[in-house]
Amino acid sequence: MILNVDNLAVEVRAGTPADVPLLLTFIRAMAEFEKLTASATEASLRDALFGEDAVAHAHLAFVDGKPIAYAIYFFSFTSMMGRRALWLDDLFVDPAFRGKGIGKALMAYLAGIAVKHKCARFEWIVLDWNTSAIEFYQRLGADVLPDWRICRVDEAQLPRIASGLVVSTDAD
Repeated sequence: MILNVDNLAVEVRAGTPADVPLLLTFIRAMAEFEKLTASATEASLRDALFGEDAVAHAHLAFVDGKPIAYAIYFFSFTSMMGRRALWLDDLFVDPAFRGKGIGKALMAYLAGIAVKHKCARFEWIVLDWNTSAIEFYQRLGADVLPDWRICRVDEAQLPRIASGLVVSTDAD
């Protein structure tokens, strides 16, 4: 799909297995910006995005054939609404192309995917120090929820928690 954004023709297309090295480069750039460490590998991305049990979708944006942005999303479920939701895991625009409306166009593109799939909502997280992103999302009309906190159990903690499971073989 070609989006006309600030007099730029922005090509947006679904990622392919051949795009995995490019996606990993973008992911590492985003991690550096967010002061995080990316442990993704080409193999883990290929499996998660294009394997038999793929769990997420990647889209890339190009200007004049040059990759400038990516988004990764997946569908989740909201029991309170009894419907699926679209969860945006990553949205990254190359710094040289920020401020041109590309992020807004990609959010609109993703909102269209959510509408197509009858999603009850479209959600993502933003780091509390990233005020430019928070302001951008608020200009889009997003609510930044102040009273919700993300809870996370990392891979290293999972075995300890799972070992606490007590299984009874007694039939009552």
